[in-house]
Amino acid sequence: MSDQLTLTAETRERAGKGASRDLRRNGRVPAVVYGGNEEPLMIHVEEKLLMKQLMTGHFMNSVVMIEVGGKTVRTLPKDVAFHPVKDRPIHADFLRISKDAKVHVEVPVVFANEEASPGLKRGGVLNIVRHELELVCEADKIPDEISIDVTGFDVGDSIHISNVALPKGVESAISDRDFTIATIVAPSALKSSDGDTTKDEGEAAEGEA
Repeated sequence: MSDQLTLTAETRERAGKGASRDLRRNGRVPAVVYGGNEEPLMIHVEEKLLMKQLMTGHFMNSVVMIEVGGKTVRTLPKDVAFHPVKDRPIHADFLRISKDAKVHVEVPVVFANEEASPGLKRGGVLNIVRHELELVCEADKIPDEISIDVTGFDVGDSIHISNVALPKGVESAISDRDFTIATIVAPSALKSSDGDTTKDEGEAAEGEA
């Protein structure tokens, strides 16, 4: 499961573009906490600390405990906006959640046992259609990643969500179809070789005629 993170924040007394610019000039990032049948909470956090947590690679799939005004709010990050040129965070959104709440998250996939895939051993290429899976699970049971076993898959095979063993208590958010996550395709070199062979055979036949 993803680690629980802690983020210290302060309340914002002023809203608007001017106030947000002032915060950013002082190394702060404006943010908002919403949901949970409560009024939105306008806050700002330290940019350096936010960047450090973003660099963990699993920030968007982690429960973030926001400490503000002597209270701690359990949240799930929903969006972080970045400056289009400087690539710095300029705003963040957090959703209030209860401990046993079910959340909708996107979790990265990794592929295991590639050496046990006949298709990959023969030079096939793993064509990844979905790098992340949309999942529904309890807030404190969000997996860091979903491992997909490719043992036995050959060239031309597709890996669907039905082939994936999800952790207990974790479900696919897409339940109306057996969608494709990856396919094993023939390498372009092999395709080119097959094409050249066909061409050579055709030219030979014309010569004999």
